[in-house]
Amino acid sequence: MHRAPWKAIAIVILLLLMWALAPFAAVPAGYRGVMTTFGSPSDRILSEGLHLRIPIAQKLNLVNVSIQKGEGEGDAASRDLQTVHTRVALNYHVRPDGAVTVFRDLGNEPGPRIIIPAVQEAVKAVTARFTAEELVAKRTDVRDQIVAQLRERLARHGIVVDEFSIVNFNFSKSFNDAIEAKTTAEQLKLKAERDLQRIEVEARQRVAQARAEAESLAIQRQQVTPELIRLREMENQRMAIEKWDGKLPNVAGGAVPFINVK
Repeated sequence: MHRAPWKAIAIVILLLLMWALAPFAAVPAGYRGVMTTFGSPSDRILSEGLHLRIPIAQKLNLVNVSIQKGEGEGDAASRDLQTVHTRVALNYHVRPDGAVTVFRDLGNEPGPRIIIPAVQEAVKAVTARFTAEELVAKRTDVRDQIVAQLRERLARHGIVVDEFSIVNFNFSKSFNDAIEAKTTAEQLKLKAERDLQRIEVEARQRVAQARAEAESLAIQRQQVTPELIRLREMENQRMAIEKWDGKLPNVAGGAVPFINVK
């Protein structure tokens, strides 16, 4: 009668012990596992799934190998000593075969340990190669050089750079005003050049039109001959006779002018 409660308590205790001392550990999707035995990491990388472990002695540590995003900003100096405030964005992931390196050497914190310092150093080093104006005009070149430095440095720690972008460059107000003034001047110059081209085209068109009209008049003058003039006079006389109604004009004095009766 009294053994049933004790059996139930024993079963509960056993289940609790099995849960606390579970001999299994799971690695979820997007991670790799690093097993430590009394704190010492193994060189073996555990893939996604269920794995055996020695209770109490061993612990499964998860390393994120999915793509992660980081953003940051900082100040640097351009080649012409302009202060540049840069905001960047970085997509990266830990190489699955580099999980042990990230866990052991970087304390499983690659962001603050290596990525942020590497980005800051690369941005400052590359920014110093360009003038402030070149940073704006050659933005793609600046980005590519920063990416090249980052990939070389982070690859040694098992980290892959997937994407890198310069979100924005900010300069001092005086420099921004100078850039705006220069841009306005260039736009006005371009407009003046377009207007000059249009005026030249219109002038050539007028010259061509005048030349065509002069040539047409010259051809017409060449075609006017005495025979053509007499033909035109005869045509005009014929048209006048066709339009005459046969009545002579009334003239005072009873004389009929313009007619030779002889």
